[in-house]
Amino acid sequence: MVTLTAPFAGWLAPLEAVPDAVFAERMMGDGFAIDPIEGLLRAPAAGEVLSVPESAHAVTLRLDNGAELLLHIGLETVALGGTGFSAKVIAGQRVAAGDVLIEFDMDTVVEAAKALITPVVLANDGYVLTLEATDRLVQAGASVARIARTASRETIRSAAAEERFERDVTVDATHGIHARPAARIAAALRPFVAEVTLGAGDKSANARSTVALLGLGVGSGATVRIAGTGADARAAVDAVAELILSGLGEHGAATPATPAIRSQGPVCASPGLAIGQALQLRAADQAVPQDGVDAAAERAALDAALAQITGELAGARGAAAEIAEAHRALLDDPELIRAADEQVAAGRSAGFAWRAATGQAADAIRATGDALLMERVADLKDLERQVVAALLGTPGTSVPALRPDTILIAEDLLPSQFLALDTANLAGICTAAGGPTSHVAILAASAGIPMLVAAGEGVLAIAEGTPIILDADIATIVVDPAPEALAEASERLATARERRARDAAEAHQPCRMADGTRIEIFANLGSVTDAAAAVAAGAEGCGLLRTEFLFLDRETAPDEEEQRETFSRIAATLGERPLIVRTLDIGGDKPVPYLPSAHEENPALGLRGVRLSLARPDLMRLQLRAILRGVPAAQCRIMLPMVADLGDYRPVRALLAEVQTELGVVEPVQLGVMIETPAAAMLAGQIAREADFLSIGTNDLTQYTLAADRGNAAVSQRIDALHPAVLRLIREVGKGAKAAGRWAGVCGGLASDPLAAPILIGLGITELSATSAAIPGLKAVVRKLDLNNCAALAERACDATSAAEVRALAREALA
Repeated sequence: MVTLTAPFAGWLAPLEAVPDAVFAERMMGDGFAIDPIEGLLRAPAAGEVLSVPESAHAVTLRLDNGAELLLHIGLETVALGGTGFSAKVIAGQRVAAGDVLIEFDMDTVVEAAKALITPVVLANDGYVLTLEATDRLVQAGASVARIARTASRETIRSAAAEERFERDVTVDATHGIHARPAARIAAALRPFVAEVTLGAGDKSANARSTVALLGLGVGSGATVRIAGTGADARAAVDAVAELILSGLGEHGAATPATPAIRSQGPVCASPGLAIGQALQLRAADQAVPQDGVDAAAERAALDAALAQITGELAGARGAAAEIAEAHRALLDDPELIRAADEQVAAGRSAGFAWRAATGQAADAIRATGDALLMERVADLKDLERQVVAALLGTPGTSVPALRPDTILIAEDLLPSQFLALDTANLAGICTAAGGPTSHVAILAASAGIPMLVAAGEGVLAIAEGTPIILDADIATIVVDPAPEALAEASERLATARERRARDAAEAHQPCRMADGTRIEIFANLGSVTDAAAAVAAGAEGCGLLRTEFLFLDRETAPDEEEQRETFSRIAATLGERPLIVRTLDIGGDKPVPYLPSAHEENPALGLRGVRLSLARPDLMRLQLRAILRGVPAAQCRIMLPMVADLGDYRPVRALLAEVQTELGVVEPVQLGVMIETPAAAMLAGQIAREADFLSIGTNDLTQYTLAADRGNAAVSQRIDALHPAVLRLIREVGKGAKAAGRWAGVCGGLASDPLAAPILIGLGITELSATSAAIPGLKAVVRKLDLNNCAALAERACDATSAAEVRALAREALA
């Protein structure tokens, strides 16, 4: 236990007395407050300085018991930009109780700040703060509170009343409980302390273990018993039951496993036609020593390797993101870790232990006899090789260089191997084993690469360089085809390529609907390279430049000149096309180490987007200067993320005017708002009367509307931007923008979906900002649409009862 002393003399008050909801409602953590009567902030206990911002208005300490404490002098003092404050310590410095941390001029701060009352907040979990009597005058150094560690999860379990609860439910998910549903079950249990098992027949498994759940072999239509023991057993069991009853995030009606997997012929995993030459991929396992040097050292090495691969998976995007989520769950699987620990304790090396643990798990999955579940063995093999490579310090994935029109043949293909391939030269894939729902099949389909699986061992004997026709649409592979077969396939392939080429060529023309209505098709960008690809794809401008790409994966923030130079290169690459630059959108799921912030219980609802920019006006000013210096005014549009109302917009509008004056920019520069919150959507008309344009970020708008965290596997299946509730909010944005004489666009993921285009246009959207690859096809769809028909479809979609119903309506309209 650590005793906290008053950091300065003043009036000791409870946190509720702070006139700021963020502190008063303990959004940042528990604590207390002092209204000071002196200008010296002292350390309330011994510890290490974690951070001091440039404005020197606050300091974060890590105490000797591990608790982290934020001391924030006054309210809204960050806006002073350091005026009146002088830091006496730096990050990493050791301090004793009573050491001076910050000196400040009380008169200067009192005149400029909202209030001088200073919150002292416990910023991390695992600790409890006990406050002494408040509403009294205290002297610096007087005892005011104590901080102690809370009980561990294990202690809580043992001390709590042992509640037991069970439920039987039927699994209706399309393919039963395979890797992604298993990962979602494990994720759903993270908030609970109860021990939960899933039982099927005479077998039972730890519900927190993806590997153990796969070993049950639970298929669609099976009944499972969910049993929980612990203080929150009922709530934990109900959470898993509801997840299972909702379909476990798997789309589509339940169907039995396709019998084609068990047939002698190949199975389509990704549709399409390919003509090319065979290349055999044969990967070998790296040798690892059987015996370890020291158990503690081997355990530490394994922990480091697991952490490394987990970190690498964190950067996955698109189709790879959900697969990465399942792989992260495997890396953190308690049963895999336990099995590896047993091997290490027996004297084995970390590499040998991890290979043995994954091998045991793979054997358990094979023992189920379920062909669909056996596709998950490839995921275990993939992670085995990646972790072993990390332990040995060798490249994790080795794949051959591909010549144009390569058809890759392998026993099986791992997700990491696919991601390492040069897909520009990859015409098709054929594997002897595998299945149509494997993770690599998902990746191939996302990349548009035709793929056949379960083709049998015979394909491994095909000589390299042999001509092949791979027709995944009819699940056939023709080796060394006759001239007439090759000619017929070539003609079909040419027709498909002509269609894509026609779309690509026409994509460079302005997009107009069949009735002449103009719809702008822009691109979302995250780099200079993206800008070049967008122009090549026919983008008419950039609807979203994610400036955070400049801030991530580095130790310090980019300076003004680096930002200016990058923005200038992107603007030049786009030519005279409009460039909408979104201001810094970090925080939430995109933290950076050089902008330390207090622990947030719910980062998605925390200090992110424009909120962080308003809290750090120095960063906002610097970025606005870089944008205005780098992008010509006629081309430049600026967009603010995470706006809730005009209170978020007006301060930035004022700051932009100041920066324009500083730089002598007299031409008007548009400042728009990204509509990502339901609040902003409902106030769209009001916002549009002052903002120059509105652009909807459907990803965040959907998660906030449906109260489902898009980064949480346990609820991510609920997220669909075509949900009628989301569409009704988009309708409000369209109406509000039109009434104010502004334009409204969509720059979220929904804009890239051609199925959504007629509905969005019918709701009043006149600009769609999509991925570069989607632009030709999106323009081709839009050119066939009629505005009146789109409006009628949109109204029917808003009156639908589910996203599935909306999608059915859209498919019917585009048929």
